[in-house]
Amino acid sequence: MIKQKKMLTPKEEFSDLEAQLAGTLKPIAPPVDFVKRLRLRIHMPDRHEITLRLTDWRRLFVVFGGVMSGMLLLVTLARTFYYLVGRKM
Repeated sequence: MIKQKKMLTPKEEFSDLEAQLAGTLKPIAPPVDFVKRLRLRIHMPDRHEITLRLTDWRRLFVVFGGVMSGMLLLVTLARTFYYLVGRKM
């Protein structure tokens, strides 16, 4: 005899899957040395340092110009590929 499959809603399917994964995946703690090294590398700069970076107009101008140039180059390349591929089809 053929068993009929019970139709589940997506919500029920996800809850069943979450229950199964919760039983199989166990939380682990990272090594203490790794956490210490990570805390040393990641730090929030002081407010004074942030304001100094924002008032450096030359750097901001170079960054903004670089981003705009990169986007212009990307759009130009995309249009070129579209033109070349579109003509052959």
